[in-house]
This record gives sequence, structure tokens and C-alpha cells, in this order.
Amino acid sequence: MALDELTEELARSAAAGDHRALGELLRRIEPDVMRHCARILPYHQDAEEASQDTLLAVARNIGRFEGRARFSTWLHIVTANCARTTYRSLKRRAAEQSSDELPMQKPDVRRVSVIAGSRLDLLDAMEALEADKPDLAQALVLRDIVQLDYNEVADQLGIPLGTAKSRIHQARKYVQGVLGDDYR
Repeated sequence: MALDELTEELARSAAAGDHRALGELLRRIEPDVMRHCARILPYHQDAEEASQDTLLAVARNIGRFEGRARFSTWLHIVTANCARTTYRSLKRRAAEQSSDELPMQKPDVRRVSVIAGSRLDLLDAMEALEADKPDLAQALVLRDIVQLDYNEVADQLGIPLGTAKSRIHQARKYVQGVLGDDYR
């Protein structure tokens, strides 16, 4: 999500309390947020739900945007987190339904791996990583989902560059282990 300087300025103004700037900011970022959510979640309705959650999170939390990093970086993180939260919520709702209504099956990789460039099994692996090793999950999200470079990941997490690289490497190994040999 490469945002222009006007959008960055709107974000700074909105963070300072300008409600008009916030409205304009939300209008400008909505298409980008939807596209990003659609890359993470394979079904349009799910991506739409995550997009709305992201816009609401931005509106509620814009005061927390400190301007140390670019707004686009902050927005990437919020969007990825909201998409993953939406996925967890949908998964939980599906599990609550009776097995007669919705049988739980392992996703068919041949069918879901190409939808919107995302895989349900990859989201499951990220869930496992986040539950087991949240520090690694955070680094992996910043590098592979938000697509920050290694230096930006280190800066965002407030850790040395070598530690950031190590966490990303360990996270990738963990996810590969969860996905199994068929996914290498």
C-alpha cells in the first residue's frame, strides 16, 4: 500500500484530532485496504468484513499513530491484524456450527492456494505461530505480509537487525513445519 504524501499528511492531521481529515483519510484509503484484505482472505465477503473492521480500527486508533514511521506502514499492520482477526472469528463461528451443517475439512490446496493469492492453510499456520511464538509472528507479518524490508522490521520492533532476521527465519521454518513437506 504505497500512499501518496497527501494521504500521509491527512493521517498526521487526523492523528492530531482533525475530524475532517479523518473522514477524507478513510475515504482515500478504503480501496487500498479492501485490496490488501482480499490478498489475505480468499472470499470477497470475508475481505469486505475485514476491510470494514480495518477502517473502524483506523478511525478509533488514529490518535495512536505517532508519525515515527509512515502512515502506510502503520496501516499495513492494522490491515493485516484485522484480516487475521476476521479469519479467526470466521473460523470460530464455523467451529461452533454443528458438523452436520458445515463439515470441517482440510482445505484442498489445489483449489484454495490460488484464490486471491492466499491459502487458508497458511492462515492456520500463522495462527499456530502466533499462539506459540508471538514475537516470531509479529516479525513474519511485518516482513512477508506488510512487506517491509529487514531494516524497517527491526526499527518497527525496536530490535537489532540480526535479531529481526533471525526471528523471520525461525518463523518461516515454523510455518513450513506446520504446513508439511507438500508445501515447500
